Amino acid sequence: MNIYIGIDVGSVSTNAVAINEDGDVVFEQYIRTNGQPIESVKESLKTLEKALEGKPYKVKGAGTTGSGRQLAGIMIGADIIKNEITAHAAATVHFHPDVRTIFEIGGQDSKIIIIKDKMVVDFSMNTVCAAGTGSFLDHQAERLGIPIQEFGDLALTAKKNVRIAGRCTVFAESDMIAKQQYGFSKAEIIKGLCDALVRNYINNLGRGKSLHPPFVFQGGVAANKGIKAAFEREIGHEVIVPKYYNVMGAIGAALLAKEHVEKYGMKTSFRGFDVAEYNFTPTTIDCNGCANSCEVIKVDLNGKTVAMWGDKCGRWANSLMG
Repeated sequence: MNIYIGIDVGSVSTNAVAINEDGDVVFEQYIRTNGQPIESVKESLKTLEKALEGKPYKVKGAGTTGSGRQLAGIMIGADIIKNEITAHAAATVHFHPDVRTIFEIGGQDSKIIIIKDKMVVDFSMNTVCAAGTGSFLDHQAERLGIPIQEFGDLALTAKKNVRIAGRCTVFAESDMIAKQQYGFSKAEIIKGLCDALVRNYINNLGRGKSLHPPFVFQGGVAANKGIKAAFEREIGHEVIVPKYYNVMGAIGAALLAKEHVEKYGMKTSFRGFDVAEYNFTPTTIDCNGCANSCEVIKVDLNGKTVAMWGDKCGRWANSLMG
């Protein structure tokens, strides 16, 4: 069995998948990054290797995406390193070829992707405000004493509408506390919060964009039924949550790696599962070679520098070539 590996390293979660020649998912894992991307990538590789134990397989390609894609790509020997927009779009088009609008909300950021004829034609990202992200919802669930797994289901039981300010995490939390003091139930407050966060998402990321169905909602927050229902109320249309909603970025990375190695007929650069035992050490260098004063990221593998990036002129990155 030929497989292709995809790893999506984010600030909150690290997701790993393996797909076969038909693009079917044969392995998936969603774990917390916990501020340790190197360790989370190693853990994912160990788990994948164990899942494949005793099975005839060959790794034909590997790809990475997410905010930690560069580091993860160097670690595993990725054939391609792609941004989240490209990876998420590739996975969604694979499972839902007619998709026109993708709503993606992760642990620390959110994005909207517009698709036409299976190609990305527009997108917006929000990486500044935490309102509506998974980490904010986790915090509110903890504050209300409700398991995050039950957060969305509880919202569906609300009998009354409560308007919550959703433009800022601070204002949203203050408004929720006020509404609690006024006697509104937790279910009503959570439903109001879901509506507020979706309203904020559409107004910010969807501003000036023409949103057309089919709509696909993915990312970790897609598990929240209250947010899905709020999207459907806001746009007046069904919203699809794909089977692999929480690992779509990783699937996209794997699909793009497969496409890349097949197109160029190349042998994979994947380092192998022994990578989990390697010693990777990232450090930073402040380059004073010009007025840009770039912060350069350097990664050493067992004491040898294997990658450098972050310099605008390529001085350091190119120093490893040849």
